[in-house]
Amino acid sequence: MAKIFKHKTDVPYFDYKDFKTLQSYVNVYGQIETRKKTGLNESQQRQLSASIKRARHLALLPFVANN
Repeated sequence: MAKIFKHKTDVPYFDYKDFKTLQSYVNVYGQIETRKKTGLNESQQRQLSASIKRARHLALLPFVANN
């Protein structure tokens, strides 16, 4: 689940248009995974959640699970 970066300077960039990558950070219920599970720091987790919320607003990701 978590991406492994070789150096601490390798900062992930989460693009809201890359919904395939964002889907890996959303659980089966449609909730954003916690920092413990993703392995990201605070600022990266905030950027991730903002990207997921933007993708949801543009209907690239669902708000809830399709059950």
